[in-house]
Amino acid sequence: MKYILLTIYLLNLNFLTSQELIIGEERVDPGIVFIFEGAVKDHVMPHGMHLKENETNVHIEARVNWDIKNTPAGSPKGGFVAYLHITSKVTNQKTGLSTFIDLTPHINLIDNYHYARNISLPGKKDELYTVEFNIIPPTNIELSPHKDWLDKYGSQLMTNQYFLYDDVNFEEIANASRR
Repeated sequence: MKYILLTIYLLNLNFLTSQELIIGEERVDPGIVFIFEGAVKDHVMPHGMHLKENETNVHIEARVNWDIKNTPAGSPKGGFVAYLHITSKVTNQKTGLSTFIDLTPHINLIDNYHYARNISLPGKKDELYTVEFNIIPPTNIELSPHKDWLDKYGSQLMTNQYFLYDDVNFEEIANASRR
């Protein structure tokens, strides 16, 4: 019985993790990996800061982690990169309507720490979208580099980044459900 339940649990976990649309993958110095996704909408707390699951179409995510190779000394390989400011703009390619969002730190049992936000698409689920991501490094108020970091990498964690992806089709993800 335990093996059957474990198998069902693993099948459900695999189903959940497979229900993400990879929008793009990027690597920037000094060894930070960005994976941008359209995921299945979810229940996120507190409701005063996030749209309710039934009011949204997609959960926009940025998984931001240290690379597993070629990372700065002391960086936890594969660990979450904190204190970034990430925004996303989702634009309907047919109508030009757009949605602009701040991605905030989230945590769940599938991706662990990540930046994300539930959104309502600015158009129909079956239309194509352009998705933009802007990433600004932490300020000196949020992150204080030591001398060894300054000597090797400078005063910022990373430089500002901008990524644009055209022809993103959210239909399958927008029609999926976690429950």
